[in-house]
Formats: sequence, C-alpha cells, structure tokens
Amino acid sequence: MKPLDLPTILHTLAVLCIGLFLVFFIGRLLTRVLKPRFSPHHLLLAQKSLLYVGIVLVVCTVLIQLQVNLTAVLGAAGIVSVAIGFAAQTSLSNLISGLFLLGERPFEVGDTIIVSGTRGVVLSIDLLSVKLRTVDNLFVRMPNETLIKAEVTTVTRFPIRRMDINIGVAYKEDVKQVIRVLKEIADSNPHSLNEPEPLVLFKDFGASSLDFLLGVWFEKSKFVDLKNGIMQDIKERFDQEGIEIAFPHLTVYAGSETPPFPVSVTRDKEKLPLE
Repeated sequence: MKPLDLPTILHTLAVLCIGLFLVFFIGRLLTRVLKPRFSPHHLLLAQKSLLYVGIVLVVCTVLIQLQVNLTAVLGAAGIVSVAIGFAAQTSLSNLISGLFLLGERPFEVGDTIIVSGTRGVVLSIDLLSVKLRTVDNLFVRMPNETLIKAEVTTVTRFPIRRMDINIGVAYKEDVKQVIRVLKEIADSNPHSLNEPEPLVLFKDFGASSLDFLLGVWFEKSKFVDLKNGIMQDIKERFDQEGIEIAFPHLTVYAGSETPPFPVSVTRDKEKLPLE
C-alpha cells in the first residue's frame, strides 16, 4: 500500500459517500416499485439483500481506491471470521436460523404469531432476531434460534378462522333446546360465516354441568367484533329462554336443631371429701 495523498483521500471519500447514497436510493426506489407486487416478507428480503450486497461492493471499491491488496484482506477476514465464530456461536446460530426462517416462511411481516405464550404482530424478520409488537403495545425481540426450536402458531396465516366457545349449562336443562339456541345465535351473528357452517357439539357430562362447544367461522379481521357480539348474544338468549349457565356455587344445609345432651356431675365422697 502506497502512501496516500490528498487527492486520493478526497476521491475515496467521494466514492464512499456516492456509493452509500446510491445503495440507499436504489433501496427506496426498489421498495416503491416492488411494494404493490410483493408481500411484505419478500419485500423485506429484497431490501436486506440489496443493502448487504451494496455495502460489500462499496467497501471493496473503497479498498481498491486505497490500493489495498484484497487477497490479503480476504485472507485476514477468513481468519477473523473463524475467531468470531468460536466467540459468538449463539449469534452464528441465530444467523443461520434467520436464513432458514427467510427461506421457509412460516410467517410474514404483519402476521400475528404465538411463540412460547407470547402473542404479537411481526414487525420485521432480521438475520439475528424477529421483532414483535404485542397486543398491549410492547416490543419483543425474539432470537431466531428460539423460533426454530419452538412451536410457532401463525394466527393470521389463513383468511378465515374458527372461534371455539365452551359453555356449561345446568343438568336440568333440555339438551335439544340448548343446541337449537346456540345454532340460532351463530346463524344470526353478522360476522359468522355460513360456509363452513357453525358447529354445535354436546361435548361432555361435566362435574357440575352439561358441556357444549360452539364453533363459529369468521374472517380473521373480525375477531373482536365476533367475540364481543356472540358472548353478549349467548347471555341475552339464555336469559330469555330460561337456560341456566352453570357456575360454581355452595349450598349450606343447616339441618334440624339438636337438643342438648343431659349432663350430671357426681362426686366421690371418699376421694373428694366435702369441706
């Protein structure tokens, strides 16, 4: 490497600035062009690929301008990579897991997922972690390795879902009447789909109730409206029909009054002399 003069330094800085500007400019332009045609997942993958490749090309160009021997740099980079790999095995595992997630696509940006009890909307899928926003607006960073090893439920993967509601009624109620009322409730709800049709199932004889299952299909964006509406409808219709919803309660039986036992006190005159 030869000593650097001022023109070379200025030229190198210009190449660096212009190169980075072009990378980010092309990235934004690519986003505008591809956004109407591709899913957020593919758009994010294209953005990150362009960013990483562009930065590598800019850095290599700068090194060439500085008359640096790229062969020696790449050899040193290989040695450093091995050392970093031993020192950061967790990060390397997350990196590899991130590549698997990007390729497998179990979920996309904007999907709602459940992982190890955590439910949230996917904000981004990065090489080391996935960013989530929970329903109470908390930010959760989940390592990619955790997602690969854990069971992931994608709530919004399909356009429609089924909501299952468990209802317990008193043993004295008419089973046919309960099934009829639940079917009418599901059919009358504006957010309930007719195809697939609602499911009403007499599940079990519970410890203190007859257990029923009401399954209602709905569009995934109507979850809150359907949940509130159908729970309110069940309470109102059951009250109108005189159907008792089972709940834990305690019955206290007092019984009849027991007369007192007769008690008499005797005194042994020999052992306990009177004074």
